[in-house]
Amino acid sequence: MSFSVSSSYTKLRAIVDSASNDALPSLSKLEKSHNSLPSSLPVTGLGEAATETHLLKDLTPGFNGPKTSSNYYGFVTGGVFPIAEVADNIVTAFDQNVQVHLPDQSVATAVEDKALSMLVELLNLGDGWNGKTFTTGATGANIMGLACGREAVVDARLKAVGEVGSVGELGLLGACLKAGIKEIQVLTTMGHSSLYKAASVVGLGRASVKDIATSKEDPWNMDIDALEKELESAEEGVVSIVALSMGEVNTGRFATDGLYAMKRIRDICYQHGAWLHVDGAFGIFARCLPPKAEFTTLINSASGIELADSICGDGHKMLNVPYDCGFFLTRSNTILSSIFQNPNAAYLSAGQSSIPSPLNNGLENSRRFRALPVYAVLHAYGRDGLAEMFSRQVQLARGISKVLSDSEDFELLATRPSQSGEFDNVHIIVIFRAKNEGINAELVRRINATRKMYVSGTKWDGRAACRIAVSTFKVELERDLLLVRSVLEEASK
Repeated sequence: MSFSVSSSYTKLRAIVDSASNDALPSLSKLEKSHNSLPSSLPVTGLGEAATETHLLKDLTPGFNGPKTSSNYYGFVTGGVFPIAEVADNIVTAFDQNVQVHLPDQSVATAVEDKALSMLVELLNLGDGWNGKTFTTGATGANIMGLACGREAVVDARLKAVGEVGSVGELGLLGACLKAGIKEIQVLTTMGHSSLYKAASVVGLGRASVKDIATSKEDPWNMDIDALEKELESAEEGVVSIVALSMGEVNTGRFATDGLYAMKRIRDICYQHGAWLHVDGAFGIFARCLPPKAEFTTLINSASGIELADSICGDGHKMLNVPYDCGFFLTRSNTILSSIFQNPNAAYLSAGQSSIPSPLNNGLENSRRFRALPVYAVLHAYGRDGLAEMFSRQVQLARGISKVLSDSEDFELLATRPSQSGEFDNVHIIVIFRAKNEGINAELVRRINATRKMYVSGTKWDGRAACRIAVSTFKVELERDLLLVRSVLEEASK
């Protein structure tokens, strides 16, 4: 049997195009896929043709459906636009290592720079974002945000006491000793778990992440007065990074409710020398919604993000490009290079250019060309096309919220309708539980057992809850609401 890449792509497309809309494969298909895995490394390879058959016939039936289904609502997992899939295939076909800016050898770094610039435009962030890069996801970008914040607050103290150097050069312990710093705290509200992971990775420690006291009713909301008091009362030798969740992963809600609140936080951070970082993994795309009355509350909640010192976000969520793709933005390119530069590597050098070599701007030296699918999506759909998709995602989440709010079997959490009966605060996340405790304990299992849609389990106020995240480009409001309603009715019996 002969093997060809083009023939394999044709077979793969046929499989994807004929895939059902089920969010999960059947248990029998999963079992078959698991059982097809070899027990050990073959002594003699099976060859490309036989391996192609194994991949396409044995393994693909065991994959779940964030791309192939319109009703995969787990985690916050986007689909993949067709043009993004094409771009990703090009990435593999040409295998560019986007690390050193060599414009006389490849256009790849110029494409990445253009994709990042267009992304900043899409997000309405304005000018001045001189430090920007693609990452593997918001986790990597949060690591970069805390690393930059750590560098900035320590550097300011070093200069204040007449010392020179940086964390990147001296190390965290050496720099803090010279600067008279005994603690770097990260102040947040309902921070994502990756923020704690980032704090561990950059040497601050998970215990450095502190939740600012907020009301029990709105725990995602930053209590600005409490933040100011925390910064004012900080002991000598304590410096701070402020991290805002835009929006929070369980509820989709935002740490601030408008530009005034964001300006206050910005002013307080300036006054106390704190670095302001925004985790906007998916919430930042609320800035891209069309300026219609139904989206005013969300647009207001996401306003002022441009005042941050650094921002992180995900492409593989709302933007519907393939895994893995995140992005990181900061106004200072020099702070990135002070942390992430590759010293003493002449073979990695490039000439002077307005486009920096990506390996000196981020965590990785070896980098996949993950910018190309983003470039393709932005180029293909533009501001208006993406705004239309984001609108449908919000409208479906709000439609599901109404179904749950009207239900006798379920309790909608973390939001309530406005006086007009609309769910103005709902972005793409819906969190709920069954009113019957017995059903609630197994609600996630019941929903996912249908295989028709997939949801994530979580906890709210100490009790089990269920979470829906709408982030696929495939949303069709009436069709999807009908399916969700049907599955919920089945799960409640």
